[in-house]
Amino acid sequence: MVIRYIFFMSMAVSFVCCKADQNLEGIWKTLYDKGSENFKQVIDDKEKYELQIRYTEIKRDENNNPLFRNHGFNLDSTHYFYPASTVKMQVAVLALEKLKDLRSQGYNVNKDTPLHILTNRKAQTSATSDSTSHNLQPSIGHYIKKIFAVSDNDAYVRLYEFLGRDYINKKLLEKAIFTNSRIVTRVGISGFSYEENAFTNPYCLLSDTDTLYHQAGQKSTGNYIQELHSTIKGIGYYNDSLETVVMEAFDMREKNFISLQDHERTLQRIFFPEFFKIEQRFNIEIEDYTFLRTCMYTLPRQWKFPEYNPEEYYDAYVKFFVYGDTKENIPSHIKIYNKVGYAYGTLTDIAYIQDTLANKEFFLCATLLVNENKIFNDGIYEYDSIGIPFLAELGRLLLEY
Repeated sequence: MVIRYIFFMSMAVSFVCCKADQNLEGIWKTLYDKGSENFKQVIDDKEKYELQIRYTEIKRDENNNPLFRNHGFNLDSTHYFYPASTVKMQVAVLALEKLKDLRSQGYNVNKDTPLHILTNRKAQTSATSDSTSHNLQPSIGHYIKKIFAVSDNDAYVRLYEFLGRDYINKKLLEKAIFTNSRIVTRVGISGFSYEENAFTNPYCLLSDTDTLYHQAGQKSTGNYIQELHSTIKGIGYYNDSLETVVMEAFDMREKNFISLQDHERTLQRIFFPEFFKIEQRFNIEIEDYTFLRTCMYTLPRQWKFPEYNPEEYYDAYVKFFVYGDTKENIPSHIKIYNKVGYAYGTLTDIAYIQDTLANKEFFLCATLLVNENKIFNDGIYEYDSIGIPFLAELGRLLLEY
């Protein structure tokens, strides 16, 4: 049987809207009319909030093959926004791919193989143990769990160091996932300039008695920075080293970037890999896909290793769509496979959402900036008052649509 993979004509149009005259069409008009005042405020001031949304309906034909229809609001793949922790999704998948690459070269390693991370430069740090794992040993698989469970920064940093800048970007470009996107730095850690992020730590994957694989420290040589719009933002920024606010615009030209379209391309390959050419898929095993998808929807309270306090790490701790504005438990029939990011006032969520009772499924990717004072890195943002409530309501409105 020939499996059909159909994309309906994209509706990625930037609709003009203002408070006096809403010129919204189709789905966006429906959502706006049903939305709260907070929701309408963000839509009305979409340029101020740098709002972008990509929603893809997924329907099934008589043979259960997926049919896709794309809807875009204010989408612009050349407009820069800081992706923060959303970059961890791509790195998690590629870490599984690199392990398979190593096995094809004869190395007996997998996601559960213990590892030691060494150093060979001043800014780098080592890792030889992990108190949150069942055997107190770090591993690629355990880092992936922590990335999706609570968006652990150190876990991402370790996978970035395992892969290196060249491996990450070349793989994502080869698979036609990245267009003008890039992953070029560590996240959530100080002491690394753009140039220093080109260097990664030595790695050892170990058995009880032997070193199964040794990777020397690497230096990436590729240039992955492409020109984007709006990489210079705001009126000032807090300088950590000077411990003061510098009244100059914040320069993001050398930071990570992944457009919403490229994020959705990643999700498509994670959940519907069979519909892509072999060279455009992630080269991972079936059980890797299962593991990855499980990590993406498992809630913090459902993990034993690592174990998280549900009072602090509630169900929607890293799930902004639908439930982000509540600390109530997410019902079992709603599965949100996602990765969020939030930093510098930018909130982003990248998700594949299923409602098994209503038989609904869709991709939803959205980003917005909530930084009223236009000072970056000062920790003063409207996450809880504007940003997260908007994303939660957006998810609910689409579940009801």
